[in-house]
Amino acid sequence: MITAPAPTSQPAPGAAPARWQQLWREAVRDPAELLALLGLPELAGRVSASAEAQFPLRVPRGFVARMRPGDPHDPLLRQVLPLDEEDRLVPGFGLDAVGDLAAGAGTGVIHKYEGRVLLVATGSCAVHCRYCFRRHYPYAEQTAAAGGWREALDYLAGAPDVREVLLSGGDPLSLSTAKLAEFTRELAKLPHIRRLRLHTRLPVVLPERVDAELMAWLGGLPWPVVMVVHANHGNEIDPGVAAALARLRGAGVHLLNQAVLLRGVNDGVEALADLSARLFEAGVLPYYLHQLDRVAGTAHFEVPDEQARALVAALAARLPGYLVPRLVREEPGAPSKTPL
Repeated sequence: MITAPAPTSQPAPGAAPARWQQLWREAVRDPAELLALLGLPELAGRVSASAEAQFPLRVPRGFVARMRPGDPHDPLLRQVLPLDEEDRLVPGFGLDAVGDLAAGAGTGVIHKYEGRVLLVATGSCAVHCRYCFRRHYPYAEQTAAAGGWREALDYLAGAPDVREVLLSGGDPLSLSTAKLAEFTRELAKLPHIRRLRLHTRLPVVLPERVDAELMAWLGGLPWPVVMVVHANHGNEIDPGVAAALARLRGAGVHLLNQAVLLRGVNDGVEALADLSARLFEAGVLPYYLHQLDRVAGTAHFEVPDEQARALVAALAARLPGYLVPRLVREEPGAPSKTPL
C-alpha cells in the first residue's frame, strides 16, 4: 500500500518548497471534502471507510478542477473515489497480480524482461488511483532510492546485458530532481546502459512538476529518454497538461501514453478515440491500453476481454494505426506484455 504522504525528498532547510511540492501538500485527502467540492454529498453513503483507510484518498486540486461538478459518473472522479465496491472479495483478484515480488532482484529492483530492469524508485504518488496494481506493494521495504540507490546501482553494474533502466513507483517524479540526478550521475558510469525510461502520472495530474529544474536535468542526460505518461480519459488533458507535455518535448523527451481500460471511465469507442486525439494534439503517442491487473479491490473496473477486443477493433476502423494503442495484459512470468 502507498503510505508516503508527501514528496520523499524535502527542500533544504530554510528553502521555500517548489510550487509543485506545495500543491502536493494541498491535495484533497478527505472524501467528504472532495464530494463537497463537486456538489455530490449524496455519494457519501457509497464511500468505503475501510477501503479509504487501507488506501487513502489523495488527489491534487488541479485534477479535481477537471471533474464535472454535480456528475456522479464523472470519469475522473471514478478513478479516485474509494467506493464500497472495493470491499467485495472476488476470486482471482489478489495482492500481487503481475508477479512483481517473484521478479524481485534486490531492494526495489524488478527484473522481468530481457535487456531491461525496472526500479520501484519510491512509493509516493501525487494521486491514488483506485485501480492501482501496486496498491498492496510493500513499499516500506522495497524502494530503490533508499540508501542512496546503492543496491540498485550495484545490481545494474553486475548485469551487463541490461540496456534500459525504467524508473517507476509509486511515481519517480515524486522524488526531488536532486534525488533523481543523484541516481543518474552514478548510472552514467555504467557504459552498457543505453536508454532511460520514466513511468509517471505527474505531468497529467500535477503538471507543475514539469518545472525548470526538471527540464535542466532531463536535457543534460546522456541517453535517449522515454517518458511513458498515464492518462485514461481525454478530460485529463487540459491546457496546463498540454503545456507541461510541450516542455518535455522541448527537452528532447520521447512521450508515450499508457492507459488502463476501466469500466465506467473509458470503456467506449468515443472516449478512447477522444483520448487518442487529445494525446496526439499534445505530442504524445498512444502506446498501451492495459487490461486491468486483477488486484484485490479493483474488480468493479474490469472490462471483459471480448468487449475490450471489440472496442480496439472499432477504434482501429476509425483512427489511423499510430493512434490505436496496443491492447495488452501483463501476466506473471511472461517474457513480455501479452497482446490480446
